Amino acid sequence: MMKILSDIQFTRSSSTRIVVGSVRKTLAELLPKGRVVAFVDAEVEALHNLSELIPESVVIPAGEENKNLELATMLWQELIESKADRQTFLLGIGGGVVCDLVGFVAATFMRGVRFGLVPTTLLAQVDAAIGGKCGVNMGGYKNMVGAFAPADFVLCDASLLSTLPEREFRSGLAEMIKAAIIGDGELFTLFEQNDLATLRGKEALLEEAVSRSVAVKCAIVGRDPYEKGERRILNLGHTWAHAIESLTTDYTHGEAVAIGTIRATRESLQRGTISAEDAERIERLIARYGLPTDCTLTDEQLREAIQHDKKATSEGIGFVLPTGIGGIEN
Repeated sequence: MMKILSDIQFTRSSSTRIVVGSVRKTLAELLPKGRVVAFVDAEVEALHNLSELIPESVVIPAGEENKNLELATMLWQELIESKADRQTFLLGIGGGVVCDLVGFVAATFMRGVRFGLVPTTLLAQVDAAIGGKCGVNMGGYKNMVGAFAPADFVLCDASLLSTLPEREFRSGLAEMIKAAIIGDGELFTLFEQNDLATLRGKEALLEEAVSRSVAVKCAIVGRDPYEKGERRILNLGHTWAHAIESLTTDYTHGEAVAIGTIRATRESLQRGTISAEDAERIERLIARYGLPTDCTLTDEQLREAIQHDKKATSEGIGFVLPTGIGGIEN
């Protein structure tokens, strides 16, 4: 059974449908008629054999180190050699790297072709696959080359998360906690009242948490699809996170976001824009789920890396700071 979570309208003729359902039972309903070329994460393929759902599938390497122009070039070349045209529909099946990469390839191949996404990690389901942003890393910095390119659909299947390594699952939880801080106090309480084992063990509870996290992001993106203003609040924790990721591979994206969220919370506490009680709740919850609360990098190293963040302007860096559970200073 397919559950529609949201339809994000980007332009009059461009929107993304976010749905929850079984990929094996639901995907065929979402795909358009005509030729479909799927790019499938190698690790996901080994676990779930999803390439059998699409006759024309290409298995691609997993890992953040592969989200680059070199692999994008290989995918463009694959499409050219297989005589893909502007009516060819692309499908990305995998984690955030595959979702970002396939979106970028779709946005640029023949000046843009339609595509859909099946995110297979928790982080991709609640964040990377949603919102119409795609890109690749360059020069050691994340997503420095990219575009706004809305997918036709994003299909989230909670059953695919059962094979996630625990560290990757925790990484996705960091983005969900961020969403709860930004716009859903009840979701924050849900996390406080449960733990990692419970979330992993109860698919219905996990699906509710995923749906609520997605709803927060969809509502914000729907009001500001091209990041002209309000959408910036989704960057809570990310300025520090991207700096951390540019300097070391010791942390996953979610772990870096967790550290960045705590740094943002402490900055807000110093400014007197968040209560000590809410700041303590945020730190306690992040620690409760086994996420790191600090990193080994120095403040000087982080400040230097932040200057190269893609959100930097001539006026400086605009940090996003929490003002409470469900409140943000933009």
